[in-house]
Formats: sequence, C-alpha cells, structure tokens
Amino acid sequence: MIIDIHGHLSPPEAAQRFPMPPSLTDVDGMLAARAEAGIDLTIIGSPVGAGAMARVPGVDNYAQPRDRLRAFHAWMSGLIRRFPDQLRGYVYANPFGDDDHLEGVRETLADPAFVGLITTSSVHGELLGSPRADAFFALAAEAGVPVLVHAPAEPAGTERVGQTGFVEQIGRFGDVTLGMAMIAFAGWLDKYPGLRLIGATGGGAIALLPERLQTAARPRHWAGGAPPAGRPRAPRAPGGATATPDTPGARQAPTAPPASASALPPSPDPAAALRRMYVDTSPFSTAHLSLNAEVLGPERMLFGTDSPPMAAPLEDFVRMIEKLPLDKASQQLILGGNAQAVFDLRSRP
Repeated sequence: MIIDIHGHLSPPEAAQRFPMPPSLTDVDGMLAARAEAGIDLTIIGSPVGAGAMARVPGVDNYAQPRDRLRAFHAWMSGLIRRFPDQLRGYVYANPFGDDDHLEGVRETLADPAFVGLITTSSVHGELLGSPRADAFFALAAEAGVPVLVHAPAEPAGTERVGQTGFVEQIGRFGDVTLGMAMIAFAGWLDKYPGLRLIGATGGGAIALLPERLQTAARPRHWAGGAPPAGRPRAPRAPGGATATPDTPGARQAPTAPPASASALPPSPDPAAALRRMYVDTSPFSTAHLSLNAEVLGPERMLFGTDSPPMAAPLEDFVRMIEKLPLDKASQQLILGGNAQAVFDLRSRP
C-alpha cells in the first residue's frame, strides 16, 4: 500500500480570492493521477488554513477567526467523506494560537476524517523555540496525532525577496530546516516524549545538523558558556552618531523580541531529539533522500509528494524510492508501512 502523507487541495472559492496553481482545486484530476501512479491514500491539508500560500497584501494567515477555519475544515471533511478510500486530512493549527483557536483545533480533531495536525515552521519569522508554542505542543501530545511541520507562506528572511520561485523552493526549504532544528534544540521532544513530528520537504537540511546542534547547545569554544544574545544596536548615521528613524538614509534598527518570545534553555541532547523526528520524501532529490536514509534511517521517512501543487509525475516519486540503495522491506516502509504505523488510519470518516 502506498500512502502519500503530503498533499493539498483547496475549495473553489479560495481560488477566487487568492492566487494559486489550478491543480489545487482539481479534485478529480488529483485522484485520477494518484490511481494511475498506484498511490492508494493521500493525507491532505493546508499550512495556511483558509488563507493564502502566495503573498497577498493585507492578508494575515494567522488572524483567521474560528468560524472561517470551521467552514474550511467542514469543506475538507465533506470531500474526504466523498472519497474515504483515497483521502484523509490534517487539521490546520497556528502554533502560537490562543485558547479559542486551540479549542477549535480540538473540536475539529474529533472528526474521524482528520488524522493529524499541520502547522508552520515559523510565524512572522518567529521560530518554534518560543515558550508561546507550549500550548500547541501540549495539545498535539495529548491528542496523540502526528504533526506535519510545513513551511509558511512567508519564510523567515525572505521579506525582501520578490521572486516567487525562489521563495517557494529555497526560502521555504530553509524555514523548515530552521523550524525543525529549533524544535529539537528547544527540548519539546524532551518535555513531550509522545510527539510525532514530520518535517515537510524532507525536513529541510536537518540531516546535516546533528553535530552542529550539539555544538550549539554546548559551545565549548566559549569556555564558560556563550553570552546571551543582545539587542541589535541601532545603525550609525554618517559621522558616527546613532541613527534614528528620522535620520536621512537611515534604516530603523530591529526591535528586540517580546519577553514572551524568549528562547527556552537548550535540550541536553538536541541531536538525539532530531533523530526522533520523521521526514517526508517530497524534495524530489535522490541525494537528499539518500542522506536522510543514512542519518535518520528509512524507518523515519514517510512517502510524500507535496502534490498538488508540485507538478512532477507521481510515478517518478515512487520510482525514486524504489531506486534508493535500500532493501525492499525498507522501501516498503517508506512507501506506506511507516505511515500505517505513525497514523491511525483504521477509522473511516
């Protein structure tokens, strides 16, 4: 059985409000392509809820009222009930959402159409090492469902990048790398050992980071310990004076993060936490998949295509797994066995 744990679909009215690839609303085309490729089941979700994955001026994906998200999830649940043999869903969750938002997440998870949560690796540039994410991780651990950690529409550090293709393929990859690394670094898997976290886009570059995370948590080169990060200094105006926002040609200095966003103390073993995470196979890179198999192990890899909207032939995603230098049993784990173990797919919506 082949299970794709990373797919997307959007309601038709969303395409009227926001720019998006046409494939995201083509349900029949999506299901037909999967049947042809031999993919039996797909788990769909939206990392922006009822919002926009493309940048839209004035649209804040993290300020969606509960009734709008309820309507979006009702549409998704109805779709899944039409195709219960081919689809399951993720409930969207803002990792820094307030009590009302998280109560709505709990309410929606009670629907058997949904088998996991989907969230973003950062929110307005803030990574998930913030204590403000504690309620979200507590909810995920209590519910006992997997969490797909997906890149946001606006990745950290791309605020001034105008090329959509670069933001999609490079910026979001980097954001997932930062987000998953910070989750391991901040000790959420130590506090909530039952968490099952899946890094979209192959987890970014996390397979390269175990040694660097250990050094970051215990930086020997600082001897007595690394100093705390200081507040960025204001830029200097010509002549050496401190610039102000009114100084001609000066840029305003970045502001310090709020006290509520202060970083948690690092995990005693972030590399071990990193190796307890799962990753999907959507990067469409044999080198990337091989490295994940070597560092994390095939038992930590879940078949995922990010399709729609990714347009690569689905058969090629399957063949890429079958060509990895792994035995057939390991390949079958990646294609479906791991997903059957990680997700509860027994209940029919």
